[in-house]
Amino acid sequence: MGKVAVAATVICAATVCAVTALVVRQRLRNASKWAAAMAILDDVERKSDAQLSKLRQIADAMAVEMHAGLASEGGSKLKMLISFVDKLPTGDEKGVFYALDLGGTNFRVMRVKLGGKELRVVKQETAEVSIPSELMVGTSEQLFDFIAEAVAKFVATEEEDLRPEPDRKRELGFTFSFPVKQTSLASGDLIRWTKGFSIPDTVGKDVVAELTSALQRKGIDLRVAALVNDTVGTLAGGRYDSPNVIAAVILGTGTNAAYVERVQAIPKWHGPIPKSGEMVINMEWGNFRSAHLPFTEYDAALDAESLNPGEQIYEKMVSGMYLGEIVRIVLYRMADEAAFFGDTVPEKLKVPFILRTPDMSSMHHDSSPDLKVVATKLKDILGITNTSLKTRKAIVRLCDVVSTRGARIAAAGIFGIIKKLGKDTIKDGEKNQKAIIALDGGLYEHYKEYRECMESTLNELLGEEVANTICIEHFNDGSGIGAALLAASNCLFRYRGDEVEEASS
Repeated sequence: MGKVAVAATVICAATVCAVTALVVRQRLRNASKWAAAMAILDDVERKSDAQLSKLRQIADAMAVEMHAGLASEGGSKLKMLISFVDKLPTGDEKGVFYALDLGGTNFRVMRVKLGGKELRVVKQETAEVSIPSELMVGTSEQLFDFIAEAVAKFVATEEEDLRPEPDRKRELGFTFSFPVKQTSLASGDLIRWTKGFSIPDTVGKDVVAELTSALQRKGIDLRVAALVNDTVGTLAGGRYDSPNVIAAVILGTGTNAAYVERVQAIPKWHGPIPKSGEMVINMEWGNFRSAHLPFTEYDAALDAESLNPGEQIYEKMVSGMYLGEIVRIVLYRMADEAAFFGDTVPEKLKVPFILRTPDMSSMHHDSSPDLKVVATKLKDILGITNTSLKTRKAIVRLCDVVSTRGARIAAAGIFGIIKKLGKDTIKDGEKNQKAIIALDGGLYEHYKEYRECMESTLNELLGEEVANTICIEHFNDGSGIGAALLAASNCLFRYRGDEVEEASS
């Protein structure tokens, strides 16, 4: 009996030792996997670092490219497109005007009644329409017919006080937020699609003519008075509110910037000198690239899988279309090489662009003790359940790394514009003069951490004294109302007091 007991004890002890060894090995294996995952995250953070010295180099490179793009066509990665807008709104504009804002996966139609300096914007009505994904890669006629149908429905809702006078034609400002070679204020040929659109038969065509033809097919009598980029529209909207607005930046699905330049500083402009002596330049800065940008292998992977490899590199590092995808690509590597979510890579994590930037923002914003929002997003979007708190914390950290890098290099771009305009230093007599940068876009408006990081970084770059003279102001919906305002300031009719007269030009 004693021998049996001893044997049982020995067997039990051996079993305990084996189980303990197994547990230890499992813990060591898990620890090794976690260390590998954290090594990837640490590497991403190191490569994404955007110190102030690097940001100054980026800003200098941006300013150099601006000069080169103004000097000649094709002289820079920045198109520095001449907008033909040499007269910005003053507040005197009166009448009812339409705007069409096409700049991403949605478009908006707007109707605005202007009452001059005293009444300003009397009434404003808007309809928003989502573009079916198949139309983003279909034909030009399909896309513009869909848009014209929505415009027709909106025009049909006109109330009596918003209808044009009998001798006047409806006029529209067309905000088209894609690279266009402008040939006049109301015409321009598409250079290329961005933001997920790929419709080859539109490239090289006049987008105003495409829209006008579609409107005519729907029986709508609308004259396009101005073709503008969303950033130019935002600049016009900002200038309507304040004469101190010098530039506008869009940080949304995509990104771009526009600013007011002296015509004498545009060597490639061969037209007459406008009365204002100024011209709005549409930079198309999404295509900026520089060796100073903290470009990583994850950016290279995103670029390779995109619809436009090798183009819009700056946009792919800072804008809302892509930030969530960068997070997904890093998470995929962590899952594949370090079993971050278990022994198998979650199937949905393999799907490009499944993780959108608004979802990334929600996870980054999560302030609950157990990061419940992060857990919910992982489950609902990627089908990943039962994650540990430390896993969720690592994901929040990754969101912070990606958004911080984007925000800081966006600030560097803005600083580059400020340097080009000579506003990075205070000259005698200018200490009390304010310059305003108009900002718009869903990324800037809704992603709090991104917005605050971008603004604080710009202040760092400017320095305390200069920062007191530069102000960032959010102009919500600036691109829509800005187009209507430019249609008003460039319409076929002019107001003199209460009299309406037809413009000669």
